[in-house]
Amino acid sequence: MASASTSVAAALTALGGCDFLSSADVSAEQTAALLQLAVQLKNGDRRIDLGNRVLGLIFTKASTRTRVSFQVAMARLGGQTVDLNPQVTQLGRGEPLEDTARVLSRFCDVLAIRTFAQQELADYAHWASIPVINALTDLEHPCQALADFLTMQEAFGDLQGQTLAYVGDGNNVAHSLMLCGALLGVNVRIGCPQGFEPLPGVVDQARALSVGGAQISVITDPVEAVRGAQALYTDVWASMGQEQEQAEREQAFQGFCLNEDLLAEADPRAIVLHCLPAHRGEEISAGVMEGPSSRIFDQAENRLHAQQALLAAVLGGL
Repeated sequence: MASASTSVAAALTALGGCDFLSSADVSAEQTAALLQLAVQLKNGDRRIDLGNRVLGLIFTKASTRTRVSFQVAMARLGGQTVDLNPQVTQLGRGEPLEDTARVLSRFCDVLAIRTFAQQELADYAHWASIPVINALTDLEHPCQALADFLTMQEAFGDLQGQTLAYVGDGNNVAHSLMLCGALLGVNVRIGCPQGFEPLPGVVDQARALSVGGAQISVITDPVEAVRGAQALYTDVWASMGQEQEQAEREQAFQGFCLNEDLLAEADPRAIVLHCLPAHRGEEISAGVMEGPSSRIFDQAENRLHAQQALLAAVLGGL
């Protein structure tokens, strides 16, 4: 285990003090090492004490798993968390972002930010002198992707050459799955209706990052997308801020519910993933969500372990 810990530390040392705004901000080697460190932390093979470092949370979007998993991860690393809710700080009264970022850099050791625009996150990273972590934007959800592939790795071992099929909206989760999957050598298929594809620029970026011949594809037929895949993944059809489009999206996504029929087209050993919260009977059937193939709640737990590894890396606690 000592040699494994040494190799992980060597791969992750360069992340100390760095931002994590996108799945593409880390190399293929670093992505694999983050998963390895998460496994060590989860299994109790590694203990890391960050010596009372402080994580600041700035969340302008609602959150359960991301908020709680970051807080618990920081506590397990010997640190603490300050919840900087914009409604009860000067952020909510229009204090300039550049002032907030510089002041918080004097109080905190790392910031995790959950907001709408990726540019706002980039602005925080520009003005802050401490690491900034993307806890979700409209463009990406990179912490989620780490937990997703950790869950897939637990089920199948070596990830290279495996296939993950995502059915639903080509949203922020789909973007990070493509980028992170490409770095890990996983084939990622995005199955979505026409008009709901992931951004072409992100698809191109993922293909450029591809390791080991991993294929990144966008498919409009959900059956074709899931056929033979080792992991089937879905998300809500209307993300935060799109609630007014719910009825329109329900119509557009007919046939894209991750149900027993779609699951039957996948690899017989396939696992089912969902980043939650889930709407049973819409994007996923109750039977599939609660069935033997589901790893959804293992996946939710893995947010804690993946983020613990990420925090340790960016805070130089290896």
